[in-house]
Amino acid sequence: MQEIELKFLVPESRLKGLMRQTHVKSSQVTQLAAHYYDTHDQQLAQAGIGLRIRKEGDTWVQTIKAGGDGIAARLEHNAVLDNDQVQAMLDNNELIPDLTIYADTPIAAVLTDFKLKKLVKTLTRLYVTDVERTTRLLTESNEDETDNCIEMAYDQGEIIHGTDDSLRKAIQEIEFELVSGDLDFLFTTAKTWCKRYKLCLSTVTKAENGSLLINGQKHSLAVNANLSQLQIDKDSSAPAFIRAVVHNCLLQILPNSSAIVAGSIDDDHILQLRIGIDRLRTALKAFADFSDEINPEWLPILKQTATLLSDYYQLAYINAQIEPELQACGAPAVDWTADIENIKITPINTLQANDFQITLLELIAFTMSDPSIEPQTDQLACDKLTKVLSKQYKKCLKTNKKADKISDEVSVAELVSDDIDLDVNTDIADNDQPESELLNQLRDLRYISEFSTPLLSKKKAKKKTKRWLKRLIKAQKALEQLNDDNQYQQFYELKSKTDANALYGAGWFTAILTDDQSHIDARLAKFADSSTFW
Repeated sequence: MQEIELKFLVPESRLKGLMRQTHVKSSQVTQLAAHYYDTHDQQLAQAGIGLRIRKEGDTWVQTIKAGGDGIAARLEHNAVLDNDQVQAMLDNNELIPDLTIYADTPIAAVLTDFKLKKLVKTLTRLYVTDVERTTRLLTESNEDETDNCIEMAYDQGEIIHGTDDSLRKAIQEIEFELVSGDLDFLFTTAKTWCKRYKLCLSTVTKAENGSLLINGQKHSLAVNANLSQLQIDKDSSAPAFIRAVVHNCLLQILPNSSAIVAGSIDDDHILQLRIGIDRLRTALKAFADFSDEINPEWLPILKQTATLLSDYYQLAYINAQIEPELQACGAPAVDWTADIENIKITPINTLQANDFQITLLELIAFTMSDPSIEPQTDQLACDKLTKVLSKQYKKCLKTNKKADKISDEVSVAELVSDDIDLDVNTDIADNDQPESELLNQLRDLRYISEFSTPLLSKKKAKKKTKRWLKRLIKAQKALEQLNDDNQYQQFYELKSKTDANALYGAGWFTAILTDDQSHIDARLAKFADSSTFW
């Protein structure tokens, strides 16, 4: 069967209020003791499979979870075991899962890459969980006299290393699982609880937390964009296409967001989350008319979140990456710690904001909704994509010409006089915006192209498509580097007013900026000269 479940982390400040709502007369408290199995090199975890034997009250249940949409839905198979047999195996320290159970089940498909007889011999207990689960059912009657039903489960306990019980990790989370009825009821209920108790979505399963404990990690590695997970075909309708694209963006956004709300301050998590949000914003703008279900309120919230993440990331990156590089070249040390600490809104604060968490829930609900009920379901995505790409491509070329013109004006002004009139200089500075505008447009064109390629790229033209994308990305990255260097220069320039040591960094980046333009011009020229793939 398919399990549809939303998991949240609970902030300490809202825990007491949440506990009052979970521990009601109708709720049930169950002790769950689970043994999780995998090979020593965690082959099952790498395949996205979780395998456990768990005592649920007085009953032992073997469960395997796998596949699904990577966000809220997973395949799940539960088998009740013989209590006496399990106890006998426990007494002899021989408790091991029975994989023959899955021979004629839907789960069999996810185990086809494994030789089961060999696998069962290499399985070992890697970790155990000791959890107190409080459950209650939330129901609502429909007009057709059927019931919507959700099981709410609050888990509190710990994960314990299988061979060293001194190594432990605390668990404190709440889950909402759809038992029966409509998906809308699941998301409406989750949003209500999210608003009330400032819950934060998490895609990290207990199995993943167990793997982190085994590997000595606090958080999973940052997740990059993975276009191979974009599930679309040539006949995708416009509503189906935009849902698949949003889903692909969420596969990057949610794991990185989950790590940050769990306490990660890793620069890579922040960077990849911001990139994921940028990809999503591009998709929602470019493909806005592909679906009538897109909420216009998503974009401003996503933009605000990305901006706040960028503000923090820039300073953190300067402190962790730029400073060591400059000091290796002989620069005096500049301490950015106080600047970072003075940022009022940190990444975790940004992501804990109710409007962002509600937006994530609505986006997940959108990807899981049925595209076939939309008015545009008979419109093929490929018929609309060419127009979107052509419009964005023309924007880029127009802005590039505008940037070239302003660059030429600067060069002429410098030749005429080394002492440029203040008014002229002001005009040039005001008009120096096209480079930033062009960077944003190239980035959007890149993401739109990557989303569209599976539908528009012809087999015979794969090399052409690859070459065009490569030139686009090189032009975008060159401009991105210029933009970053310009911002670093401004940071060091401002810092030099209170710390003279920062003058070295300001001068360093000023020198770099004067050398950037010829490299950028060459990249942009190659891109402009390339014929498009659509």
